[in-house]
Amino acid sequence: MPRLIPELTYARKLFLLATLPLLMAVSAIAVLVADQSRNMADHEISELEAQLISAKRQELQNYLQLARAAITAEYNPAPPDDEEAKLKVTQILSAMTYGIDGYFFVYDYDGTNLVAPRDTRLITQNWTGLADSIGTPVVDELITLAQQGGGYHSYLWPKPSTGKEAQMISYVVGLQDWQWAIGTGVFIDDVLTSVAAARAEVEARIRRTFVYIGAITMAATLLVFMSGVTITIRERRLADAKLKELTQRIFDTQEEERGRVARELHDGISQILVGVRYALELARRQLAKDDPNAPVSLDRGVEMLGGAITEVRRISRDLRPGVLDDLGLGPALKALTEEFQTRTGIKTELETVVFRNRLDEEARIALFRIAQEALTNIERHAEATEVTIKLAGHRTGATLLISDDGRGFDMAERAKAGRGLGLRNMAERMEQLGGTLTIYSLSPGTAIDATVPLKHILTPAGSSRPPAPVGSAR
Repeated sequence: MPRLIPELTYARKLFLLATLPLLMAVSAIAVLVADQSRNMADHEISELEAQLISAKRQELQNYLQLARAAITAEYNPAPPDDEEAKLKVTQILSAMTYGIDGYFFVYDYDGTNLVAPRDTRLITQNWTGLADSIGTPVVDELITLAQQGGGYHSYLWPKPSTGKEAQMISYVVGLQDWQWAIGTGVFIDDVLTSVAAARAEVEARIRRTFVYIGAITMAATLLVFMSGVTITIRERRLADAKLKELTQRIFDTQEEERGRVARELHDGISQILVGVRYALELARRQLAKDDPNAPVSLDRGVEMLGGAITEVRRISRDLRPGVLDDLGLGPALKALTEEFQTRTGIKTELETVVFRNRLDEEARIALFRIAQEALTNIERHAEATEVTIKLAGHRTGATLLISDDGRGFDMAERAKAGRGLGLRNMAERMEQLGGTLTIYSLSPGTAIDATVPLKHILTPAGSSRPPAPVGSAR
């Protein structure tokens, strides 16, 4: 009887021993990568959506505050039956449109529309019981919120610029003396479209990742099959080189992603700036009319503008400090140490002198991230009262030395237990640059010495010879 199952020779056993764990590991990694990527992307997209919606809501509050300020002079002194004052208020609100879709609306508590500048057919009609195309109550809910003092409501509503229904968020408050519900709204179809596009892009990335992993798996399996029992130390070194290359790509991707997120968050601040512009325009009109409320509107606009500037600076600095690219490593470290000292109360000193030679981008980023990681570890674990950072250039490159007077740690025990993720990242950054990272104990405290080689010092303009640094690496 012929054999149906081939005999498992030593070579075949070795091949199975090499390929089966590989296939299982790659499959598990593919599943985990896809799951983690999807979870992380969903989390980031959800946070982005929440931030955008929150910005829209804040924008609505700002608009309504401006509307209340515009009608205060007519509303506050008027009795409940002052029809002339009511007419003036409706005229003011009807004229206060913004953008191509923005406007203010007014309903009395009986459901009659009093102001609708984008669709005048609604005016003087009673819309009690009005619901959108999916059955969400509109007017009744807005009136209920106004009677309770104010609130947000989301529903479908025709968009003036397109005439088609789109998701809208409205903010409404009540003028209780007149039994009016006054509000405004913004359409969030752009937010929903952006979120949907982001999710589609994530799915596309995951599919591409599966294709890449599958291709890599097939190539690796073929390589194992062809090499068989001839696996050598050279192949192990090649695998180590690929792992280092992958680690470098991860670092590069991380830096690129931080820059991208910083730009996206910066763009989101424009929603606040719209409110600033509207406040300033209102102040201009009030000044033209010698309205005594003009300074209030102007102050409000300036205050919102200051808040937007502060927020942009904070977000951009946390993700990637612009001073690192614009002015160099020294000023970036100065800003980092000042913020660290202010936040933690730990006395922090930076010693550096700017000189004509500059570090290249890779070295600047690596040394700055090492300083960030070191200060984070000091804050969390060292219990230090003083920190010193020295940045200096020398004939063999540039060195960043960070020391503290904290409780330190046992180097032997740390070597036995293995380095933590932060220390591994610091060491790998230096390896990618061909530099060295040395950690040693002081009495008391700990010191971290990060040195990059001379090849990362840029040659001065107009010179063909390598620089000979003296002083501090910028």
